[in-house]
Amino acid sequence: MNISKREFMQVLSAASVAGMGLGRWSEADAATAQHGLYDVPKFGNVSFLHMTDCHAQLMPIRFREPSVNLGIGAMKGQLPHLVGEHLLKTVGARPGTDLSHAFTYLDFEKASRRYGKVGGFAHLATLVKQLKASRPGALLLDGGDTWQGSATSLWTNAQDMVDACKLLGVDVMTGHWEFTYGMERVKEIVEKDFKGQVDFVAQNVKTTDFGDQVFKPYVIREINGVPCAIIGQAFPYTPIANPRYMVADWSFGIQDENMQAMVDEARGKGAQVVVVVSHNGMDVDLKMASRVRGIDAIFGGHTHDGVPVAIPVKNAGGTTLVTNAGSNSKFLGLMDFDVKGGKVVDFRYRLLPVFANQLQADPAMAALIKKIRDPYEAKLNEKLAVTEGLLYRRGNFNGSWDQLIVDALIDVQGADLAFSPGFRWGTSLLPGETITRELMMDQLAITYPYATLTEMSGEMIKTVLEDVCDNLFNPDPYYQQGGDMVRVGGLTYTCTPGAGMGSRITDMRLKGKPIDAGKKYKVAGWAPVAEEARTAPGNKPVWDVVETWLKSQGGRVKPRAINTPSLVGVQGNPGMVA
Repeated sequence: MNISKREFMQVLSAASVAGMGLGRWSEADAATAQHGLYDVPKFGNVSFLHMTDCHAQLMPIRFREPSVNLGIGAMKGQLPHLVGEHLLKTVGARPGTDLSHAFTYLDFEKASRRYGKVGGFAHLATLVKQLKASRPGALLLDGGDTWQGSATSLWTNAQDMVDACKLLGVDVMTGHWEFTYGMERVKEIVEKDFKGQVDFVAQNVKTTDFGDQVFKPYVIREINGVPCAIIGQAFPYTPIANPRYMVADWSFGIQDENMQAMVDEARGKGAQVVVVVSHNGMDVDLKMASRVRGIDAIFGGHTHDGVPVAIPVKNAGGTTLVTNAGSNSKFLGLMDFDVKGGKVVDFRYRLLPVFANQLQADPAMAALIKKIRDPYEAKLNEKLAVTEGLLYRRGNFNGSWDQLIVDALIDVQGADLAFSPGFRWGTSLLPGETITRELMMDQLAITYPYATLTEMSGEMIKTVLEDVCDNLFNPDPYYQQGGDMVRVGGLTYTCTPGAGMGSRITDMRLKGKPIDAGKKYKVAGWAPVAEEARTAPGNKPVWDVVETWLKSQGGRVKPRAINTPSLVGVQGNPGMVA
């Protein structure tokens, strides 16, 4: 599949009008909008639908896209490291439109009130059914981070999402946060709940003893008589980013050589189309696409990048298209291939925003969601406080939800400063909206939730910041091990993203005074990956700490002053708010 620069630019310009020009439908009723907005002309003879990183959000939600997504080195100014108007200009869309709201943070509060909530499995199900009906044989791929991220997923041990995904019609999936339920639970779901319906694939997950495949590396399915291979790529750094003890018998990693072997094997078995459903993160997928030949497309996840176009990457075997389909059931990717003579000769790609008020709810999915939620409804809807400011998480550095969490950790635990993980998942709230227990849990619902209080030297605090910063801003994507920068409360610092390892963090201060390398400080945190944290005395679940703090605020939470570092050397980076 050879794509010229001219053809790529045509794809870019077409993205804003083909299946994504939402303007005239924004005020329509759901039935009318559904008929027009999502009526994407059929193309070719092989189609894949792609969702990823829904983080267990069964209900429609608000979600603010990042205003900072820095690209370092060769990645500067390249997708997915474009935000705001830079992104809109690249894909040929205008500010102030519903498309702008879908893909950027611009004027988020006003746009969210106007266009309503996004996602929701009942609305997503309607779109999946519509597209599958217009494209017989189309497969729905799930990139993972599906079973984690909500109160009900935590409380049901992921059963809510397992049942919802089966009803949604997921055909093939891979994983990441799924593994935080532990090996036994994952295998139980894959071998029992999913048997005969959903294939869980991961070429890069093997046993630590003999290196045997834990899951199928790929499956071959026929679409309209065309054999198509779907290879799985689970998150490579699961044992580092999450607790190792949860996957003690399994090894992960990127494993390019094995990926190439799987591509070659699938081609040898007659596959005319080979795609990868990946949880690498988009920068990693772009590098992998340049190194592994024979992949027609990578359907990527992990970094939550809502990228409206498929990016062509040249390699020794031709061209691989790389996509990423956002998060929170907010988008559904649609890839149509035209396959002739045993190979892909053309394609069309759309990333369709799922506007809840533009799609009618699917009755069967709505009924299942009600059944799931009914036992927990009172607990989910308990009002904890009203927010006076916008609450959001997504971005390279602190969001206002992150700030609330670190403020709570410091106040309740009597700490000098606090760290909160750079998680990308978590929904948004507008000023004046009520923080319910459900919305609080959207930020905290994990299986290793313990809040901690630790003494750290100033030297160790710098080491922590430097390590996470290198993970985020290493110029080689294969050394980026997931997540955004650790969120920091109480401590101010300067960050030079383009500097070398050990030199990015300077001028650390606590209440205006420089941090002393040899002095001990009380540091609050949560989500420890060490196994002993489960049994350490006094370690409460973080949601108990945050709920205590919310209830102490007199019913209203004032806007948070967000503690972001002073940044050096990033002027003019299109991955920052203009």
